[in-house]
Amino acid sequence: METLTLALVLLAAVLVSAIVEQILPKVSSPLIQIGMGSLVAIAAQGHVSIELEPEIFLVLFIAPLLFDEAREADKAQLWKNKSATLAYAVGLVLVIALAIGFSVHALIPSIGLAAALALGAALGPTDAVAVAALSGEADIPERQQAVLQGESLLNDASGIVAFQFAIAVAIGGSFVASEVLADFLVQFFGGLALGIGIGIVVNLITAKVRDLGLENTTFHVLYEIFTPFIAFLIAEKAGVSAVIAVVGCGVAMSFARRNLGPSIAHMNIVSASVWKVLTFTLNGVVFVLLGTQIPNAFFGGFMLPLANIELLGYVVLVTLIMHGARLLWSLAAERIADRKSESKRAFPERLRSAALTTLAGAKGAITLAIMFTIPTTMVANGVVVRFPNRDLLIFIASGVILLSLVLATFLVPLLAPRKKEVDHLDTRRERAEKQADIMRSVIEELSARQTASNRRATSEVIRRYNDRIARVLESGDIEVASDAEVRIQALQWEQEHVWGLIERGEIPLIEGYRFASRLEHLEAAIQRSGGRLARIRSRVGRLLLAARTFWHEARRRLPSTEKADSAAIMRDIQARAIKHAIQRMQAEMARSGTRTEAYSNLIIEYQMALASLSLSSPSITAIAKRESSVEEVVRTGLIIELEQIQSAYEEGRLSRSEARDMRQNVMLMQIDLDNQV
Repeated sequence: METLTLALVLLAAVLVSAIVEQILPKVSSPLIQIGMGSLVAIAAQGHVSIELEPEIFLVLFIAPLLFDEAREADKAQLWKNKSATLAYAVGLVLVIALAIGFSVHALIPSIGLAAALALGAALGPTDAVAVAALSGEADIPERQQAVLQGESLLNDASGIVAFQFAIAVAIGGSFVASEVLADFLVQFFGGLALGIGIGIVVNLITAKVRDLGLENTTFHVLYEIFTPFIAFLIAEKAGVSAVIAVVGCGVAMSFARRNLGPSIAHMNIVSASVWKVLTFTLNGVVFVLLGTQIPNAFFGGFMLPLANIELLGYVVLVTLIMHGARLLWSLAAERIADRKSESKRAFPERLRSAALTTLAGAKGAITLAIMFTIPTTMVANGVVVRFPNRDLLIFIASGVILLSLVLATFLVPLLAPRKKEVDHLDTRRERAEKQADIMRSVIEELSARQTASNRRATSEVIRRYNDRIARVLESGDIEVASDAEVRIQALQWEQEHVWGLIERGEIPLIEGYRFASRLEHLEAAIQRSGGRLARIRSRVGRLLLAARTFWHEARRRLPSTEKADSAAIMRDIQARAIKHAIQRMQAEMARSGTRTEAYSNLIIEYQMALASLSLSSPSITAIAKRESSVEEVVRTGLIIELEQIQSAYEEGRLSRSEARDMRQNVMLMQIDLDNQV
């Protein structure tokens, strides 16, 4: 019951932190959750023992969080910035370990060099959760965001391996540089290879299960959640970096082939929803647990035979040394990046970017979890003694974690402020226009695939896409242009075609004149709001029409027709004119690629008018077939839309988040189509 009560208290703290975050939007969620954890620890002191088991912590919390981060990471950006990412994830960790190690040993001689190096190694890794939280509060450039994300995924392994070697030396082991380097390479690249191999096997099993038709949504989601724990445990048994194995597995699984279809879409959406809830909970619990350890670490530190001001001074100095080493490394990285891109940024701009990268690399739960693995006792000269300065090392690490989070929370937004609210409106409009362009491409593709057999179904689907475009543009506060110009152009095409039929003698003059006159009146009605020029054009058009009619009356004598025959002739003329106008509009839409909504809407109206000229009523069977055909065209349209989204993303016209959101909307529509919601 004690463990269950503690778990419920931690979850309650996470929920409360989500509310506090809305009240204090300027304070990052990790910092709020650490504060909540500290309050829990203080309130539970003497009642519940809150102990952090490092190994359980890594496998239970860090493994699934890193796995999800690796799955969702932008692989293109990671590969593009692979050199910088590896330099930060490996080289910078070692530089920080050396800088802090020698500095701390010089400041506090009672701390051995090996133990001080262990502290530096533990402070090397950045926290992926903290980095993700900061990206929501600041406008971090895409390249730096990719480097920070990749660094936080990979530097845990280098920090853990360096820490383990330093501790081994501190408790009486020997240090051989060649052996350390060889073991590090085995740990890092062995873990990466094993993780990728596990990811490939997992993908093959998933594909086989799908081929056998045995998969369902529950299996799919549980299988994904199960994977990071298996990868972690297998890597531990194999003697390679379990953390890197989990990251490699997540990256490999993200390349799995995803067939398009409602069932796959349903599984993807359920999986994304489950992982969203799971990662939010685990992220919150991680920092709440970190907060529960802070009071004990500080209490143990303040019980040391050192002045409190002196202790806090050590924390500030170590933080400055850590950030100083990171700043110098970042300045060098920015200089190299400028040379590669042939950029000519001034030094102040490079300094700002380097400072942003420096402060955004906040420390977190991984560092504290590593520090708690320092053994309580060790053997010295055959006697079991306490590990020297263990409490002091944990105190310094805890203080640096807190100070780095505070600096990141309040300084990073100053260096990279989020865009103003007025820019958010521009962003919303830009995003709405991008989404509308995608749907316009779908309309053009569907129009190109239209045949006589699927014309009605295609027209219905195009009408739905036009409605979606109108809603999207309205949501982005984009004014929809009037379609009067397109309608006038279509009427003029009809008039030209009818006069051509009259001149060639293909239709009777009376009915032809009556229909042309009707079209002229419709055009004039639309043009009335166009001002004086439109009225002059309308009058000139009427005079020309009257003159042409008089000339044709003088040229031929027309036989009389019965009223019923005249109506049939008028319907035939109307059908011919409509077909001609539709052909011209389709050609214009394909040629220009603009005014897609106006043309497609008008084409649908014309096709509906053409269908209404038929006197026969459709049978129930025909209606059922038409509905089925509409569903098939809808499916085709959604698949085309997914393809257009992917193409736009690959061409750089859509960002990763925009493409993901648009894909998710299409998947929801696929599910709705099959009534699976």
